[in-house]
Amino acid sequence: MTAAALSSAAPGFWHRARRHPGFVIGGVLSLLLVLATLVSYLWTPYSVFDVDMDAKLLPPSGQHWLGTDAFGRDVASLLLVGARASILVGVIAVGIGLLAGTALGLLASARRSWVEELIMRVSDFGLAFPAILTAIMLTAVYGPGIVNAIIAIGIYNIPTFARITRAAANATWSRDYVLAARASGKGAWAITWQHVLPNILPVLIVQTTIRFAIAILAEAALSYLGLGTQPPQPSWGRMLAEAQTLMFQAPLLAVWPGLAIALAVLGLNLLGDGLRDLLDPRLE
Repeated sequence: MTAAALSSAAPGFWHRARRHPGFVIGGVLSLLLVLATLVSYLWTPYSVFDVDMDAKLLPPSGQHWLGTDAFGRDVASLLLVGARASILVGVIAVGIGLLAGTALGLLASARRSWVEELIMRVSDFGLAFPAILTAIMLTAVYGPGIVNAIIAIGIYNIPTFARITRAAANATWSRDYVLAARASGKGAWAITWQHVLPNILPVLIVQTTIRFAIAILAEAALSYLGLGTQPPQPSWGRMLAEAQTLMFQAPLLAVWPGLAIALAVLGLNLLGDGLRDLLDPRLE
């Protein structure tokens, strides 16, 4: 399905989308994540940098909707601001993987022979180093931080996008309209840009939403280990790490960030699955 076909089929797409429960639920949860991030830049109940030891470990109340942590900081404010790190890491890390991986995958599909083999073997090598392992190596050299977390997750996304792009592009290269374009004298790069890339966009869109969810989970894991977002900036993963020593005193401190991570990942996964169903012409 080309970009032009997607545009012309937009009314039918949205009609089917409204009747797809997974897409609707995923879209609502993903929209809430984005809204929480935007709201945090304009307003939070309290400053996340204010420490009030007299108000530490307070239960949920009208003054502090979700209670306070061990430093007296408002948990609701921490969750809102912590969404920024998740969105930031997701957008940049997935963007790195999408741009670099798609370019490599298209190159491998267009050139074939030793170029394709080289790119695929390098991708296999890259997949052998998970984001957490890459972050640990970067931390050992440059120290912990959100930048290293973004680089680690972005590097891990590149081979994934490269392999998916190459597989989808290879299938497109065997289509009749591509063979007709080659017979008319078009070069490999013109065909890639005009025919192959527009037709694999649905696959890339679906994969982007799924990798976004994985990036949020990876950022939370890295922050939990102390390799991601550093104090005093809030992070859902670090909120979990700080709450683990207070499980018996204030168990809700671990529930709120855990719930935020779960809902964000669930929403993006449902959105990706819904898009896969809706953009597949065989299921239309």
